[in-house]
Amino acid sequence: MPGTCHEPARSGFYVQFWLPHAATDSLLAKAAAKESFDLIMDLAAPLPITVISDLLGIPDTDRSAFTEYGTLIGEGLSGVHSVRQAERLIAVGEDLVTMFDRLLHERTAVPGDDVISDLAVAAGQERMTARELHGTALLLLIAGFETTVNLIGNGVRALLDHPGQWDLLCSDPGFATAAVEEVLRYDPPVQASLRIAHTEVELAGRTIRPGGFVAVLLAAANRDPEVYERPGDFDITRSGGPDHLAFSSGIHYCLGARLARVEGEIVFRTLAERMPLLRQAGPLRRREGSSIRGLSQFPVTF
Repeated sequence: MPGTCHEPARSGFYVQFWLPHAATDSLLAKAAAKESFDLIMDLAAPLPITVISDLLGIPDTDRSAFTEYGTLIGEGLSGVHSVRQAERLIAVGEDLVTMFDRLLHERTAVPGDDVISDLAVAAGQERMTARELHGTALLLLIAGFETTVNLIGNGVRALLDHPGQWDLLCSDPGFATAAVEEVLRYDPPVQASLRIAHTEVELAGRTIRPGGFVAVLLAAANRDPEVYERPGDFDITRSGGPDHLAFSSGIHYCLGARLARVEGEIVFRTLAERMPLLRQAGPLRRREGSSIRGLSQFPVTF
């Protein structure tokens, strides 16, 4: 209820609106206390990790380590570039398994209202193996964290690089939903992915044998001139045409798509409403790698 300090019961509303909105408010309040801030480090990175930590049920005492694990795994998605990085990723994987095993044991004894408690129930009913539990928890971490960071960073950059589009959003924050979809089409967090053929298939005049790899260029598909009018233009008023492939499709459709959309919409809307004079305040730094596209540094002032 308005005027109270009680959190709403966990429900679709809690997940879709209250939780990411409250986290965005808190982070922007801290950022607004400074003359300038880093959009990635002060907002885009901590927001999704805060939300997914809450949904999974990660205790406060584990959140710092959980954030570090998520960051390191995210860096590995663009490729492993050294033996040291490989060793760190192996260690992180082992630490995450240990953490999840401990939390699953705790929630088996004392269930909570979170995803880990749901996984504990599934394990108790033998509907999931230990390996499936670990894989699901890791997937939720990646799906709920890494790509959302890049959606927010790429999106704000595109908006500020196109002043007319930013002004339009500021004059009517209701365009935030459309802005998310156009950002995902124009500059998707995941540029490319891989698929493995399970049966022999003919593709573009070539025969793909079972077990063969196919590189899927999602970003190129999102700018296909035979599919989209003016594919190279960033336009939050764009309408019609097929859905973009930023979240892939079919059985590979991103598990965190709905949550990422909600978080992106809330951030774009809130920035437009509270910081209409937002602008870049220094050089950008782009993340290494080609399959995952995003920024590691984005100084802004408002």
